[in-house]
Amino acid sequence: MSGFEKPMIAVDLLVFTIKDDRLKLVLVQRGEEPFKGQLALPGVFVRQGETLDAAAQRGVAEEAGLKGIYFEQLYTWGSLERDPRSRIISVSYLSLVDSERITLNAGERTSATALYDVEELLSSDTPIAFDHREMIAYGRERIKNKTEYTRIAFEFLPEEFTLPQLQRVYEILLGKPLYKANFRRKIAPLIEDTNKMTSGDAHRPSKYYRQKPE
Repeated sequence: MSGFEKPMIAVDLLVFTIKDDRLKLVLVQRGEEPFKGQLALPGVFVRQGETLDAAAQRGVAEEAGLKGIYFEQLYTWGSLERDPRSRIISVSYLSLVDSERITLNAGERTSATALYDVEELLSSDTPIAFDHREMIAYGRERIKNKTEYTRIAFEFLPEEFTLPQLQRVYEILLGKPLYKANFRRKIAPLIEDTNKMTSGDAHRPSKYYRQKPE
């Protein structure tokens, strides 16, 4: 087996959040070639003796200051032309998190890290390194689809939230407005009252809820 060339394995991280009523994504600006100066997903190479999940956890900790968050393996990208340096296979991971938990850090090979509006990014001609534009579009569609039949929307919220906050998250993820009565009837089995109310603002107080255990 020693005569076989071994491809390198990378993990690319799609860290989605909601901020200013928009779905956003952590991107870095590459500080070296290839694609120096272009936007890219944060990522790391998998180390010897390291699992893919462990590499993903290390990556989100290094690039976004995150630990103990929701993430799942999204897709494996293996086009022969995807990286001009060598044969590099990438396993992409999808992470969803409340924006208040994110701490943006520039990595060793990047010059800046920031949040970018996903819809604006995908509809623009902004250069994005490697095949990361395709990864972002794939991740956006996965979130939209899973919002319909899973609880992933709760990952974007703090532990306690109001019903208007929860509905707005669903609307952003699904890309459409929702009727309040229908939404509340559908979501009722998934949440429970905390017996707390909002205070300190000019609006009518709202109840705080939390997600019921599955």
